Amino acid sequence: MPEAAAFHFGTKDVNYGSQQEMDDQLVRKTASRPPPAPVKAYGTTRRRSLPPARPSDLTRVLIERRTWRKFGAQPVSIADVGTLLGHTFGVQQWADTRAGLCALKTSPSGGARHPIEAYLLARRVAGLSRGCYYYDPDAHELALVKPGMTAQRLEAYLARQTCYRDVPAVVVMTAVFKRSQWRYEFARAYRVVLLDAGHLCQTFLLVATSLGLAPFCTAALADSLLERDLQIDGVNESVIYACGVGARPPSLGWAPWPDTSEVPKRIPPKSARQAQT
Repeated sequence: MPEAAAFHFGTKDVNYGSQQEMDDQLVRKTASRPPPAPVKAYGTTRRRSLPPARPSDLTRVLIERRTWRKFGAQPVSIADVGTLLGHTFGVQQWADTRAGLCALKTSPSGGARHPIEAYLLARRVAGLSRGCYYYDPDAHELALVKPGMTAQRLEAYLARQTCYRDVPAVVVMTAVFKRSQWRYEFARAYRVVLLDAGHLCQTFLLVATSLGLAPFCTAALADSLLERDLQIDGVNESVIYACGVGARPPSLGWAPWPDTSEVPKRIPPKSARQAQT
């Protein structure tokens, strides 16, 4: 306090406008004010070419990962949901340390505090009733928080992003701040909480990609509405981030836009083009 608190509460419940309004605004901005360069131009200093990145078992998943905004009609299986939650948020082991028990997960956490909790919004999960569930990362179980989940409700939670209104499953990440505050009694610890959420989200996206699913992530959220329905106070525990998943639409290798099947032209990076010459 007050730096982290000012940032946290000053950026809650943003009025984003509709998805169409945001898309139109982006097109107008691009025409009148082009975006900054996507990579930094470092000048004419001496350079050293690096050996090509070596392939590994993880390489295919890393390269294949994309954000999807269109999904197939079939539901996601509860087996896939269990795999996603277990490999992303589940406790793999406990470490008994001088600072007490610390959870060991597949993603790192500042000070091994793991402030992030996961809530599943299940709309079309085969073998699971629609509703909002808390994921217990130690027991690997779902606890019902609120039954039912309509497309309209899901769209409202995700700041009126219509492309996600009927996605089968969304995981909302919250932060229990006191876990990190206990160890780090300074404002910068808030950055660590956000970084933790980012680590977990990337793990979720990679696991979903490895399962052949279509994942996405978003920070555009109706914070207070979600916090009310998740039955958290928004102060000691607050909404931070969300990721979700659906089946891939048939005959599409990637669906980045909700209103078209067009895929952006992909151009190899400079390093690859140089290797071909």
